[in-house]
Amino acid sequence: MTCLFLTVNNTVRSTSTLCKVYRSAHGTAGLHSFVCANSKRAFLLGGKCSFIRTGTRPMSNTSQVWISFRRSCKVFLAAGFTALIGDLLAGASHFQRAEMASKISEIEEGEGDIREICKTFMSPPVTDIKVLEERKDAMSTRMEMMIMETQADFCKALEEVDGGTFKVDRWSRKEGGGGISCVMQDGKYFEKAGVNVSVVSGYLTEEAAKQMRSRGKVLKGKDGKLPFCAMGVSSVIHPKNPHIPTVHFNYRYFEIEEADGSKQWWFGGGTDLTPVYIDLEDAAHFHNTLKSACDKHNPKYYPDFKKWCDNYFYIRHRGETRGIGGIFFDDLDSPNQEKVFNFVKSCAKAVVPCYLPIVHKHLNDSVSPEEKDWQQVRRGRYVEFNLVYDRGVKFGLATPGSRIESILMSLPLTARWEYMHEPAKGTKEAEMLEVLRNPKEWI
Repeated sequence: MTCLFLTVNNTVRSTSTLCKVYRSAHGTAGLHSFVCANSKRAFLLGGKCSFIRTGTRPMSNTSQVWISFRRSCKVFLAAGFTALIGDLLAGASHFQRAEMASKISEIEEGEGDIREICKTFMSPPVTDIKVLEERKDAMSTRMEMMIMETQADFCKALEEVDGGTFKVDRWSRKEGGGGISCVMQDGKYFEKAGVNVSVVSGYLTEEAAKQMRSRGKVLKGKDGKLPFCAMGVSSVIHPKNPHIPTVHFNYRYFEIEEADGSKQWWFGGGTDLTPVYIDLEDAAHFHNTLKSACDKHNPKYYPDFKKWCDNYFYIRHRGETRGIGGIFFDDLDSPNQEKVFNFVKSCAKAVVPCYLPIVHKHLNDSVSPEEKDWQQVRRGRYVEFNLVYDRGVKFGLATPGSRIESILMSLPLTARWEYMHEPAKGTKEAEMLEVLRNPKEWI
């Protein structure tokens, strides 16, 4: 359930920030209320969420603030719980509002009732709900629930911005498992937006096992077989406007059973940004949001995983990075499973606040034909990395029964390759290329 808050300025142009009212994971008696952006009071009365205007205050470039319903937000209140009053800070910046929303969203409850939580997803989970309930404490179950929630949260946030609807496409794999692909094409603001969940199992192919051993994994199969299960959520968003960056994120969990019955497990993932043009404020906001998620768990995570991201998303044959980075990690299996899982959850929850404010900021930016052409050239580089170097694409293509459409969802609808293309010196395009050839620190 979502409430949309509108800020109206002197030129009557509106921008929006998203505020989610989450139903509690503890049945129908609990409540999460997330209220963001420029409101003085919010009251929950009589089982409905009602927002009332209590006056305005001067803010830069803002003459009045209205709060309006996006939709009626019905909630269930615990017995004796009659009212909730929230004092909110006013602020005109997209990034101030996003920071407030992300801080509020850190208030979490337990993982809760599986059947109730599944009702909020884009689709029923890949694994049967009864099976998930039977093994609710298993890491595979908890991870599947987390990636399903991440998919739903991001898809709904993008739908609010674009006005379009994701096509939800369930698929199965005869070797074991399946997935849910959510794709929106030719929207108002997004040319192609995809958010995939996959939960697969079976036996590792020799090619996949070889790839893992090359990263230092010691894998001992029984009769040459290595049972595995893997699951993850991945997304790539290609906006129409070249001033809105492309974003990618992926969070995954892998489990392998060895000959003696013991299991190896690890997590991997990351979030990275690929702008067509440099915006220093955007870059700082994006990296700061990811750093905050990392710092809650280990102060070394952000600098280490930022460097790893720059090194991983590197197009060697071009001598340039794919974008301005973010964080990336793989084979993460320490200090222990619970702590690594909690870190991955924090990263996944940072996706919306690190990206959506940037989208809102540039929704109505003007675009020249030259800027559109440069966007197409940069998309070509994106395609080159994904098809030549990306580890996830390689694993997917090497896994029998993989769904090719979902693997290649990351590719844009359109791209461009120009022979010996080099932007003129002193241009915004040349500035972008210089950053890609010499990665920098953004915060």
